[in-house]
Amino acid sequence: MRAALDDVFTFFSSARNLEAITPPLLRFQVLTPEPIVLGPGAELDYRLSVRGVPVRWTTIIETWDPPHGFSDFQQQGPYALWHHTHRFEAGDGGTWMEDHVRYALPFGIIGRLAHWLVVRRDVESIFDYRARKIDEIF
Repeated sequence: MRAALDDVFTFFSSARNLEAITPPLLRFQVLTPEPIVLGPGAELDYRLSVRGVPVRWTTIIETWDPPHGFSDFQQQGPYALWHHTHRFEAGDGGTWMEDHVRYALPFGIIGRLAHWLVVRRDVESIFDYRARKIDEIF
């Protein structure tokens, strides 16, 4: 993207900006009261709707390496595992960004079936939307 590394990291350093890059269908809302100071151990609470089902989600910032990246993991929420790494690197007159998500569903074979039928496409769709919104913003 054609934006300075520091500007991109500053955008992602604001938890409220997650609302701007999440599909409206999810009705995503940050519940953590301001001021939100991100860094290792910071806890973020969210509310969203997944296919009409209300969900509460809590993530913890695990690593914090301004302006190069950070990672978070789900402490409470719909997944058995959710680990999300955000990486940023300056280059070619802009910033390269990478999201890497590792996740797993609960409920054994039922969770694997749900992943194959619905969840994989839903997660891909969310990150496709996010990429489009980030391109619009920057």
